[in-house]
Amino acid sequence: MGPEVVTLGESIGLLTQPAGMPLIRQPTLRLGFGGAESNVAIGLARLGRAAHWIGRLGTDEVGALIARELRAEAVSTSIVRDPAPTGLMLKTRQASGRVQVGYYRANSAGSRLAPADLDEDLIAGARILHVTGITPALSASASDAVHRAVTIAGEHGVTVSFDANFRSRLWDEDRARPVLSHLLGKSGIFFATAEEALLFTGEKDPERQARAIAALGPGQVVIKLGSAGSVACVDGAVHRQRPRPVAVVDPVGAGDAFAAGYLSGVLDAADPAECLRIAGLCGARAVTVAGDWEGAPFAAELDDTGCDTDVVR
Repeated sequence: MGPEVVTLGESIGLLTQPAGMPLIRQPTLRLGFGGAESNVAIGLARLGRAAHWIGRLGTDEVGALIARELRAEAVSTSIVRDPAPTGLMLKTRQASGRVQVGYYRANSAGSRLAPADLDEDLIAGARILHVTGITPALSASASDAVHRAVTIAGEHGVTVSFDANFRSRLWDEDRARPVLSHLLGKSGIFFATAEEALLFTGEKDPERQARAIAALGPGQVVIKLGSAGSVACVDGAVHRQRPRPVAVVDPVGAGDAFAAGYLSGVLDAADPAECLRIAGLCGARAVTVAGDWEGAPFAAELDDTGCDTDVVR
């Protein structure tokens, strides 16, 4: 059997400073990796789903590490090894506790993703194609790859899951809005933060945002609110998920774990409240562990203690 979920995008090396000392005084940095789409693939695989990641990695050791770790996490892959370097990001923690991430990804291997890298049969045989707004911002060829993948999915009745993931350091709102709006119109499941939702609607209230965006096409719209939970509009009904407090170690990657949990529920044909419950549990677990994906829970770790959900109206 092929994968249930196919995703594509950029995965890059991640350098992290050990806790307790300013970066400038660190003799060593920890090397890991991350990337929105590969984070989601790992989150799904840990929940027992068959997930596949498509992307380009450099022929360097960072690329080799990422490929090895994805295999170790039971994510199947279609990887093109590119002579360009694998991108890097640097995660630092300020004295205030705030986590900051800097990116070194210009002309990286991942940015050279292209339509020719796609396996049409693989996408056509999946149940869900998951894409984000990061990849089309990387380059023209990467944008073409995302649009081609979405077209293939549409031609074969595959549900498109789209996370806005707007990154202002990659492109401004005027450039991003028409591209993201097009992908929104092709999606069946849509994720965004309340701030990202402003790109598509003038509404500021999350419930109103969810309803307004649902009117643009997606059957399921999920507004992620961080520690305040989430709001979803599914088939015209609005649902709210309220997480219970957890000790936050690293907030990066929480949204990807949340999306993985929600999609896992969708694959099980769970009702919206259950999808949000699983998503909330996954997001809450993710922030309690350092790393972009390391805190994503396994299915056996999910329980009923992480959040409450209800129908608003």
